[in-house]
Amino acid sequence: MIFSKAPTAQSSHSTPEVELLNVKQVAALLNCSQRHVFRLAETGQMPSPIKLGQLVRWNRSTLDQWIANGCESVR
Repeated sequence: MIFSKAPTAQSSHSTPEVELLNVKQVAALLNCSQRHVFRLAETGQMPSPIKLGQLVRWNRSTLDQWIANGCESVR
C-alpha cells in the first residue's frame, strides 16, 4: 500500500511516498511467522507498528533501515 500526496497548484513540493506493510508482508520480508512478528514488536525487538483504527501496519523504510542496521533491538 503506497500513500502519496500529489502536488497541487497551491503546493510546489510533494510529500515523499510511504509504503505501509501488513503483518503478512512483514513476516514474508523477515522469513518468519506472523505471530513472531507480533512478538518482536510487543517486546520492542523491532520497530513498532502504526495503528490505524484496527489496522496494524509497518513503515517499509523504517523496517529496511532496521534490517540494514543488523536488526538491533529498538529498546
